[in-house]
Amino acid sequence: MSTVTQLDTIASGIAALQGGGGSVATLSTAARASTELLAALPPRYGEVLLNLLDRLESSALFSEESCSFSQKDLLDNLQVWVDKARGQLVS
Repeated sequence: MSTVTQLDTIASGIAALQGGGGSVATLSTAARASTELLAALPPRYGEVLLNLLDRLESSALFSEESCSFSQKDLLDNLQVWVDKARGQLVS
């Protein structure tokens, strides 16, 4: 699977969750399996992605928004990560 395809899969998972569908587990599994994408990006991108995924997985344990883990904010941050990663791949 190409780096762009892996990035598109992550973006699709984020969009599905933002739209009220999809699952955190599916997104997290796909993102963690994106080894080619992570290898093509600077190391800090992997660190940030894994940190965001850990927090998103923790937020999924709560039925409502927690003051510590806002799922909406985490998804917004993941979308920013996707946008910046896409910029890195193009340059």
